[in-house]
Amino acid sequence: MRVLVATTAGAGHFSPLVPVARACAAAGHEVLVAAPESFRGTVESAGFAHAAFADVQPEVMGQTFSRLPFLSYEQANEVVIADVFGRLDAQAALPGVSDIFDAWKPDLVLRDPCEFASLAVACWSGVAQAMVAIGVSAMTDAVADFVTEPLAELDALAGLTVGSCVAALAGTETVTSVPAILDGEPAGKLHRYRDGAANTPRRGLPDPWGEPDDPLVYVTFGSVAGSQGRFDDLYRRVLEVLADEPVRVLLTTGQGLDPAELGSVPDNAKVERWWAQTDVMPHAGVAVGHGGFGTTMNAIAAGVPQVIMPLFSLDQRLNAEHVEAVGAGLALRLGAEDVGRIPQAVSTLLAGTSHREAAQEVAAQIAQLPPVAQMVPVLEEIAAGGGVPSLSTLSEAPGPS
Repeated sequence: MRVLVATTAGAGHFSPLVPVARACAAAGHEVLVAAPESFRGTVESAGFAHAAFADVQPEVMGQTFSRLPFLSYEQANEVVIADVFGRLDAQAALPGVSDIFDAWKPDLVLRDPCEFASLAVACWSGVAQAMVAIGVSAMTDAVADFVTEPLAELDALAGLTVGSCVAALAGTETVTSVPAILDGEPAGKLHRYRDGAANTPRRGLPDPWGEPDDPLVYVTFGSVAGSQGRFDDLYRRVLEVLADEPVRVLLTTGQGLDPAELGSVPDNAKVERWWAQTDVMPHAGVAVGHGGFGTTMNAIAAGVPQVIMPLFSLDQRLNAEHVEAVGAGLALRLGAEDVGRIPQAVSTLLAGTSHREAAQEVAAQIAQLPPVAQMVPVLEEIAAGGGVPSLSTLSEAPGPS
């Protein structure tokens, strides 16, 4: 079958789709990734063919993002989900995604839960679609709550009866690497898997630094925070508050921030742009992060307790709450304002055994999940079932254009 993987231009949205897409390709299916033109390098570096659709004009996106610093955390997240993903991204992408469907004729759409143009075109075309989770299920539910009005607008643009996209979204089946113990009690049909490749170390740590017998604290704020400018001081502050602690700190900045910009670092710290988490986690006593899906799941799969300090999005806060709820870490809910609490949180996780044991219990449940390759028959069955939603009657409009 032909599998069209549809994603927004975010590494945290695309990365969870990659192992599932690779499993489909390994099973002999054709895979094409539809993503904004700006995301071409990321898609192609992952080894996939890229079919481009339009990015939102920078000045338009800039106007929306300029509002965020003046909003509460909750208001800002609603704007990003409803206005950015639900309206701007989806409406800019719709013509291009429609053209990709016409030219390539996919049998299945495998979606990032925040990419909605492919949902609309799949509804219009009668093509089956499924989602790959990019967080705990509470995040997917929250997204659905915020996009009712934007999806009604998308229905009209796509030539669908209003309510079609919402109905299709409600009936979407999801594949997820989040184990049930961490996921709560989600609605909808879920298929859980483990990505064994994500836990396979390939090399060790960087050259030795600090006191070799001190526990390793791995600190990362993902691939986005370092490129935003407003968090540059955060990296320095984390190094400062941990400088006198009896730990070794490995801090990664991501491609958006040059470690040289941080100047000299404490003797107990090593700073790198990037280091594979699969190589770090087997050595880590504690992971400190912002609750991004990749880091959260890599740490939990390795049985490493976490200090999670959400910075800028709802999924980070939800991930932090779920990790803390199962006892596998501590949530610092004030985000960057909580930097001063990191040393005590790290000390708490290192001093006791309960958090590590809880993390190891979640890791054990992940290890019992079926491998990602077993999601391919699931997706084949979804594709065979077709994609006509309960409100799929087309209006007189000629369809997406």
